[in-house]
Amino acid sequence: MSRRRQVDPARLVAFRVLRRIGDQDAYANLALAAEGAGLETRDAAFATELTFGSCRALGSYDAILERAAGRPVAGLDPAVLDVLRLGTHQLLAMRVPSHAAVATSVDLAATQIGERVAGLVNAVLRKVAARDWDGWLAELSAGLDDLDVLALATQHPRWIVEAWRDALGDRSPDELRAALEADNVAPVNHLVVRPGLASVAELGGTPTRYSPYGAAVPGAPGSIPAVAEGRAGVQDEGSQLVALALSRVEAPSGLWLDLCAGPGGKAALLAGLAIEQGSRLVASELQPHRAGLVAANLACYDGDHEPVTVVADGTRPAWPPASFARVMADVPCTGLGALRRRPESRWRRQPSDLADLVPLQRRLLDSAIAATRPGGVIAYVTCSPQLAETREVVAARAAGAELLRAADYLPEVADAAVDDFVQLWPHRHGTDAMFLALLRRTAA
Repeated sequence: MSRRRQVDPARLVAFRVLRRIGDQDAYANLALAAEGAGLETRDAAFATELTFGSCRALGSYDAILERAAGRPVAGLDPAVLDVLRLGTHQLLAMRVPSHAAVATSVDLAATQIGERVAGLVNAVLRKVAARDWDGWLAELSAGLDDLDVLALATQHPRWIVEAWRDALGDRSPDELRAALEADNVAPVNHLVVRPGLASVAELGGTPTRYSPYGAAVPGAPGSIPAVAEGRAGVQDEGSQLVALALSRVEAPSGLWLDLCAGPGGKAALLAGLAIEQGSRLVASELQPHRAGLVAANLACYDGDHEPVTVVADGTRPAWPPASFARVMADVPCTGLGALRRRPESRWRRQPSDLADLVPLQRRLLDSAIAATRPGGVIAYVTCSPQLAETREVVAARAAGAELLRAADYLPEVADAAVDDFVQLWPHRHGTDAMFLALLRRTAA
């Protein structure tokens, strides 16, 4: 009699998340939160590593699976391929015995897809189990150039490896590898207080390395009273630093603008910084549902300088020119600076995405300049180090604004200056790879 097939909850959750990513373009973190809501702590940790690890290494695992299966992965049923990816991660990157990784993957495939695929999954994963990770790298690296080998070993598409090489400039190959490997290390939650409403000491954890408003806190942020009450929130230290830099530049008095404010974490910090300087923030967001998130993040502030949330298209301003003293333009981008948080993005994003994003980024920067009064300051920010989204956009800006040396306003952050810009990196600074340019409006 054949044994009854069973699937443990953690593996089932990981499979369902991968299916949602593949079928619905879901974000791994959001899908995992939804699918894994009822898991016990140990199962939740297993499901998280299995899901995120499989997403991070997807391209490298697919190369291994093509060799093991003897066919292109594009010819496999997508659900079967997801099971194989999960099994491969267990075999090559987790402390799961080979027999258990294969058997549980076969059970998962049989119960969720059908008995007809059990034999295929068993055969392919047994071939994967014949080598360890280093053995597969050696097998697949034969005949590849150095960048292809690095892409395979660090689990990135080659075009991202090239983009990181270009952004790092004349650095050693060891630093390029370090930057790529940092994308594969899950970050600790960074929290930020709303200035004037909470203290860093309330957050617990360890104060952030550079930002005076943050702390690195493991665990669930919602359990911290200041977060639950809206007096603090989750925000990477890199995002805190670009807001802090904008607040430090000398500028005329007047309103502040967050041009692309959703979902509102940075806006909440800017609002507090503006209030400390006797000013007020206007937070603009194109999408109504994201504007709702912004308003929720700003609800903690009240009084004479209470921030305002508006639904508006930043490229078609709802305000007269030269209305603001300071403007934050944290523009839509590929988000490749946060790959450690969004493991699926490295395989979802394509170089062709820049064809739509770069023209939008240029329009938003020009709009930010036009919205700023003479003598006022603009921060152009992306969560991407790609040159096409960063330095090249600033170089193509409209007339009427001069570059400031951004690193002068973050002197506590070492090794972040690139010409007149600031470029943060996970491997150097422990932050997302945020880019910052500061400009001063010179003409009406």
